[in-house]
Amino acid sequence: MDIQFLYGILNLGFWGYVLAAFAMVQFTFMAVTLYLHRDATHRSVDLHPAVRHVFRFWLWMSSGILTRQWVAVHRKHHAACETSEDPHSPLVYGLSKVLLEGAELYRAAAGNPHLVEKYGRGAPDDWIERNLYRRHRHLGIVLMVTTDLLLFGVPGIIIVAVQMSANPLFAAGIVNGLGHHTGYRNFEGPDAARNIVPWGLLIAGEELHNNHHAFPSSAKFSIRRWELDIGWLYIRLLQAVGLARVIRIAPQPVKVAPRKHVDLEALRAVIINRMHVSREYACSVILPVFQEQVQRTRGTLNRRSRNLLIRDPILLTEQARVRLQDVLAANQELKAVYEFRERLRLLWSADHVSNEHLLQHFRECLAQAEASGIRALQDFAQTLRSYALAPTST
Repeated sequence: MDIQFLYGILNLGFWGYVLAAFAMVQFTFMAVTLYLHRDATHRSVDLHPAVRHVFRFWLWMSSGILTRQWVAVHRKHHAACETSEDPHSPLVYGLSKVLLEGAELYRAAAGNPHLVEKYGRGAPDDWIERNLYRRHRHLGIVLMVTTDLLLFGVPGIIIVAVQMSANPLFAAGIVNGLGHHTGYRNFEGPDAARNIVPWGLLIAGEELHNNHHAFPSSAKFSIRRWELDIGWLYIRLLQAVGLARVIRIAPQPVKVAPRKHVDLEALRAVIINRMHVSREYACSVILPVFQEQVQRTRGTLNRRSRNLLIRDPILLTEQARVRLQDVLAANQELKAVYEFRERLRLLWSADHVSNEHLLQHFRECLAQAEASGIRALQDFAQTLRSYALAPTST
């Protein structure tokens, strides 16, 4: 037997095999983030049909993933995040289970026909999906294994193992696990999503999980200047050659001179930019007032108390809620800024409320802030008066 046959048709050197494995894993993540996530699930980008099908074919070969199931499970995750209905929340199942058994949790949810029917609408249901991908789901993996062995020989066994384990480990484990447990938060919302770094070169921007939950329909996951979203770079490259069209990205706040009289347009601007408004309120009001009170009370407040003031109440345990009430009862300024935040949140969380009632509530919030006697709150009222809608292109 020719010994070269053991190293496959390509007969690469060591680093050649490493680069080949890395490139194939990256193409899998590219398919997941661009096609499954940003295109098929959230419709934030519109990929060219040829690009879509290349990704569908690759995912069928490299993982056996069916678009409809993946879309359904992820939409369910957003709809029921951090509840008992969430398919893979570490707050519900525990971090170790999601990290180590994330793929099993995904398969359990994907095997629920009612979930797939309800949340998988709009996913491909064409002839090739019904007659090849769905009917012969594991044939693609067989073809991939055979191709790897022919091209790479014995090292192809390791490459296959890397390919088969990368998506369950990084996507099902790290993103769904650590992405709701460890990292930093740009935005405080009713979920525990966090941004985890430095995984940008490995999982194509999916590590910016907090940003994504703040703006699920945005094609771009990075928000701050130093954040790296490789998936967005891929989109821009495809867009440059006419193979992708960006539908939506996260709104960027537009500010004008503070208005004396606020109207529905100003209210709409605040609601559209609600995640930015909430972040700015935490940074420019809650934290400065908290620091002032720490100095006044000589350290009786601590970091844990600060986190209680910033977190969404939904994420607080019963014990944490009791501690929060104790903090607020003992400090009137912190109570005032905390209650103002809750009143502000009603602008975008109130259901079945007319525009007129919301506008009246907004004006009352501004009047309350300006009469509070708390400088940070008064300054923030002027900031709220300055939010404006982004100009539309003609």
